[in-house]
Amino acid sequence: MTSMDEALWRPSNQRIAAAEVTRFTAFVNKTWNAQAADYHCLHRWSVEHPEQFWDAMWGFAEVVADSKGDTVLEHGERMPGARWFPQAWLNYAENLLQRRDDGEAIVFRGEDRVHRSLSFAELYDAVSVLAQALADAGVSRGDRVAGYLPNMPEAIIAMLAATSLGAVWSSCSPDFGVRGVVDRFGQIAPKVLFTADGYFYNGKKHDSLARTAEILKELADVERVIVVPYTEAAPDIDGLPKAVGLEAFTAGYTPGDIAFERLPFDHPLFIMYSSGTTGVPKCMVHGAGGTLLQHLKEHQLQSDIHSGDRLMYFTTCGWMMWNWLASALASGATLLLYDGAPFYPDGNALFDYADEARITHFGTSAKFIDALKKSGLKPASDHSLDSVRTILSTGSPLVPESFDFVYEHIKSDVCLSSIAGGTDIISCFALGNPALPVYRGEIQCLGLGMDVAAYDDDGNAVVAAKGELVCRRPFPSMPVGFWNDPDGAKYHAAYFEKFPGIWCHGDYVMLTENGGMIVYGRSDAVLNPGGVRIGTAEIYRQVEQLDEVVESIVIGQDWDGDVRIVLFVILREDATLDDDLRDRIKNKIRRNTTLRHVPARIVQVADIPRTKNGKIVELAVRDVVHGREVKNKDALANPEALELFRGIALLET
Repeated sequence: MTSMDEALWRPSNQRIAAAEVTRFTAFVNKTWNAQAADYHCLHRWSVEHPEQFWDAMWGFAEVVADSKGDTVLEHGERMPGARWFPQAWLNYAENLLQRRDDGEAIVFRGEDRVHRSLSFAELYDAVSVLAQALADAGVSRGDRVAGYLPNMPEAIIAMLAATSLGAVWSSCSPDFGVRGVVDRFGQIAPKVLFTADGYFYNGKKHDSLARTAEILKELADVERVIVVPYTEAAPDIDGLPKAVGLEAFTAGYTPGDIAFERLPFDHPLFIMYSSGTTGVPKCMVHGAGGTLLQHLKEHQLQSDIHSGDRLMYFTTCGWMMWNWLASALASGATLLLYDGAPFYPDGNALFDYADEARITHFGTSAKFIDALKKSGLKPASDHSLDSVRTILSTGSPLVPESFDFVYEHIKSDVCLSSIAGGTDIISCFALGNPALPVYRGEIQCLGLGMDVAAYDDDGNAVVAAKGELVCRRPFPSMPVGFWNDPDGAKYHAAYFEKFPGIWCHGDYVMLTENGGMIVYGRSDAVLNPGGVRIGTAEIYRQVEQLDEVVESIVIGQDWDGDVRIVLFVILREDATLDDDLRDRIKNKIRRNTTLRHVPARIVQVADIPRTKNGKIVELAVRDVVHGREVKNKDALANPEALELFRGIALLET
């Protein structure tokens, strides 16, 4: 097995030479005399000279705008409060729709039921007619347009049509319940709601229209509901108020040049939502220019996406990775959409898709890779995957053993880019680089233009020691603000209270001597027995290596004036949590961490609560164990699982 400080993969000289980040480095060395001899020098220059860096990124990516303006950064000393490109006027959708040729723009798979594709010309025309229809329906700049849709081409088309007019887009996936949708869309008062008639998941058809009817009872501002046929060719929408089918809504319009509404750089583009369980979701407003420029940087420089590349990210419309995926159109890439269960009919589904559709960038979650590893499947044994250059993973920390699995059983010559950031910034703080080595268990590097550090409790930057993930200087994809937060109090409280003037992200991390990052979990879920901070990922990594353990969740339980660690495990069907297995779990943790990491109690459960995006929720479980109310159960995909953690006798002694 490879040690943590030995590279699992190194790019060839040919790959380094062909990388966009190599071309960008030469560009800034020539244009700005950056004197960047390697990536780490480039990163240092990018955070020390942010105005030059972001100006260079604008030019390198050939952003389409009325004007960039003379000022790159105004009030750069304020955080929050800085303004990027205050004189620039642009349109996000216009930048995504530059190609109008016959190349594939979107390829779509709806499990094994639906296979479709659209050319760039067809995509442009579809956006054109829908934008005209929306404009005639009264949609204009600043209006909210919402999507309650599967990850299908019409979701991309609707988003582009709305944003071409200067409207603000927001979306949820159709597996959200009525209250989950109302808690989100109810705060932003959309004028138009897009919905599909249903969706496919795990081989079954699920209806969306009955749920949509319930949702509309609490969305008084919706003037028009546009229904996209998906599971039925001609769905019955007679019982749905204000509804019209997509084909009828766009009938009579002819494709033509789109009248893109160019607006200020920080004009609201997307409203995103926090996924926590502590209350009604926060509504984070992201600006058009900051989102576009940050995604161009992350796609081209950090992910090495070239025009003609083919990007698939397994996501729903309720996760920021959907927005991130969509922006790849601005780099001339083809979007590979997949909607449904990733393990239907089995764990080969996405890898079959990768081979069939010639995917170059394969995006998934750490949980998917963990589940694949547990399943016994070895995609390399029966898939070519010769088109795949990069595998992207996010959603939770990718443990070192999952790095091993990727290189041993998926593909050996691939850039494995674990990435970390969040909905809060609609982008990443740490991510990949095709010109750097991949080290076991580490995210490759810090994002260009992102002045990232790990702070100890006293606000000192530390390396090779655990601390709070912070960003010390403004960056373009910071939220414009929170919706319905006129004085910015909620926004300030979310990120700037712990270290004034410094973005504190809420992740517990370590910056490595290789220039990368290791994420140990969320700061608010950190365990604190005897005053020693322990990241939850440190325990998950050990426990889930045992064959009997399918998944686990760990919390700190207040006990006898201190905190004790409680570990809950889901086991294989043929396994039982007996004394022998308890001892092996404890010994595994003790041998590979410290005595303080060893749980005081281990409990078997049948399920673990998780958000709609698949993230396990330590805080909600902790609240249930302590008898506290979980305020926003509608954020969960399986809220009934919380009851499994209530009144456990073993936790009362």
